[in-house]
Amino acid sequence: MKIVKTILCVLFGLMFINAGLDKFFHYMPVPPMEGEMLKVGQAFMQIKWLFPLIGAIEVIGGLLFILPRTRALGAIVILPVMVGVILHNAVYMPSGLAIAGVMFLINLWVIFDNWKKYQVLVSE
Repeated sequence: MKIVKTILCVLFGLMFINAGLDKFFHYMPVPPMEGEMLKVGQAFMQIKWLFPLIGAIEVIGGLLFILPRTRALGAIVILPVMVGVILHNAVYMPSGLAIAGVMFLINLWVIFDNWKKYQVLVSE
């Protein structure tokens, strides 16, 4: 089970590193957008600092997620981005919800697996 977890965490981290780097270097093709999705895309582009911020969080979180020693921190760093991905897919791109859901479950699995590390943050 440890090997499966390691493989999933490395793949998860690499996916976020790739997504984050694409926000800086724009090397992945963007599917054509129309309707509401086009409006959302245009709104994101108007806020000049938003994509670099999300990209930096994705790269940092992905790197942290890959390494077992920092995985718990990486899972928390990635969680808000992952919630945004789930909500975005649920509202605008339901076809991507399956892969986003699997990614979200991996993120939650790592969080629950490291629950004792987080308890220090919320205890008295």
